[in-house]
Amino acid sequence: MPVDTVPVDQESLHVRSVVADTHNDLLMAVSARPPAMWASFFRERWLPQLVEGGVDVQVLPVFVESRFRPEGALRQTLRMIECAHALAEGSPDAVALCHDGQQIDEALALGRIALVLALESMPGIDESVELIPTLHRLGVRVASIAHWGRTALADGSGQDGTGSRLTSHGVEVLREMERLGMLFDISHLGATGVAHVLEIATRPVIATHSSARVLRDHHRNLTDEQLRGVAAGGGVVCVNFLAAFLTEDARSATVDHLVDHIEHIAGVAGIDHVGLGPDFMREVNEDLTPPCCEGFSYSGIDSNAAIPGLEGPRGLPLVTDALVKRGFSEEEIQKILGANVMRLFRAELGRPAHDRPAHGLAQDRHAQDKHAQDGPAHDAPVDDRPARERPEPERPRP
Repeated sequence: MPVDTVPVDQESLHVRSVVADTHNDLLMAVSARPPAMWASFFRERWLPQLVEGGVDVQVLPVFVESRFRPEGALRQTLRMIECAHALAEGSPDAVALCHDGQQIDEALALGRIALVLALESMPGIDESVELIPTLHRLGVRVASIAHWGRTALADGSGQDGTGSRLTSHGVEVLREMERLGMLFDISHLGATGVAHVLEIATRPVIATHSSARVLRDHHRNLTDEQLRGVAAGGGVVCVNFLAAFLTEDARSATVDHLVDHIEHIAGVAGIDHVGLGPDFMREVNEDLTPPCCEGFSYSGIDSNAAIPGLEGPRGLPLVTDALVKRGFSEEEIQKILGANVMRLFRAELGRPAHDRPAHGLAQDRHAQDKHAQDGPAHDAPVDDRPARERPEPERPRP
């Protein structure tokens, strides 16, 4: 990357930049407390970290743990959404729950942190696509449809061996999100599912917390082909900080490993298509299971292993410092820290399909009827009707 001719003041640059974190599971930690404590716990435990880290835009994913699935999944989804509203209402001087780019800009102008609600997988929805507008009304603006395993909508990356595309209902969810102005998140989606989404999507997509597979061969990371596909559609790939996804020896991970991934993604997808999706699991784990157990793992991943200094959001200025030292220009650093995500949010969040032109790549590939997981595809016009007004997808005969 080119080096600025004028030395960059790292601390000043971080403060002057819009910093967007597209994945922090803090709602898991906050919602684990009694409802009466939600607002105060966030204000005392998490808000100071966001402020110290210079976070301006914080995406809040709703992740439903396995102990709630399947019967309690929708209840826990709604509970965590209510938690997000409660913590925002409890700190109106410091944060604002935002539904579109204009509201984000207004929050930033007032010196508040803009919060954006997201879903990490949809165990509370499954085949009930008609509930997507309900979640949209509650403020959800970003969503993925799978985690590690199989869902009614798609297979997660842990099931890559199945080679499965989106199910018919998964395609319906994508279409409904595009109609409403919700960003589709490909992080955690299986490889064939990612290819399917990139094939049929009519709007840009986001990877909220994924790193480069060529540098760390793990199914949670994205291949160069996938990186190029996201960029070609106008989307953004936000790099995951979790040490186990950066290097094979997670306990030896450094900020340089993180910058390696940022640099690679910028080189493959382009500097306009990379952002930050930290996924600070160690901080969340400590709040959920104090004292946090050494060596705690999830699906074989040591989720407590963290880059020194980047265990939580207060360490984000270290990323700016490392990018400066690597030779990124001031403009490039600002794009990585949040300008790229902000461009995407301003263009897509909360903007219904009829309020914006279709992306150029999508104009001649509208294919809503590419339902079948393994069936033949054929072109068809996009149906802009709400899911509840469309005919049920054809189901295979027994």
